[in-house]
Amino acid sequence: MARTRTAKHWWDEYRGKLPDGFLDVCEVEYYATRIRTAQTVHLPGLFQTEEHARALFDLVVPALPRLEVELRVAHRLGRQAISDGDGSILYVGIIHEAALRMQFGGRDVARRQLNHLAEAADRDNVTIVVIPFSAGSFHGAGQSILYAQGVVPQLDTVQLDTAYGPLFADAATPLANYRSLLDLMEESALSASRSQGVITSIAREI
Repeated sequence: MARTRTAKHWWDEYRGKLPDGFLDVCEVEYYATRIRTAQTVHLPGLFQTEEHARALFDLVVPALPRLEVELRVAHRLGRQAISDGDGSILYVGIIHEAALRMQFGGRDVARRQLNHLAEAADRDNVTIVVIPFSAGSFHGAGQSILYAQGVVPQLDTVQLDTAYGPLFADAATPLANYRSLLDLMEESALSASRSQGVITSIAREI
């Protein structure tokens, strides 16, 4: 049904303007029933502020033209509709403390970003847990993973971030491996309430 659909979605306006992988991420997220992510350096795209996202895209090598930076920022903000409002998707985010302490865009931008993330964690459909430095070594270090759960298991998809665009996996074995990896990463994390306290504490320190 997804392959033969004729209905237009918001991300279609970016077709031909951004790499196809960016549009594929939107489609995977849109049709998911639950999303689980893990980040160790960056914060989840679904909860990035406009200025934080712009600071990230300004660091792309080779440097992007200003128009493409703004297109990517607008696209990233458009993705966030699935996590806010009626019919919002269930979301679980696992974030290492190192990602919370990165100051992309400077201290003020970082502080506003962390406060925005803490506010997002108050939503009923959003759970954010933090792996603290005190946890020491942990499974999945250095990885950035998005696991989108489909309406049936055969539609589950994993998206991995790379410096040159997203990669996707949907075969049974890698899906099972990434589910196990995310479970192990979550076991290393603090509770949701303690994690929110860590986020707000770091925001005050900056």
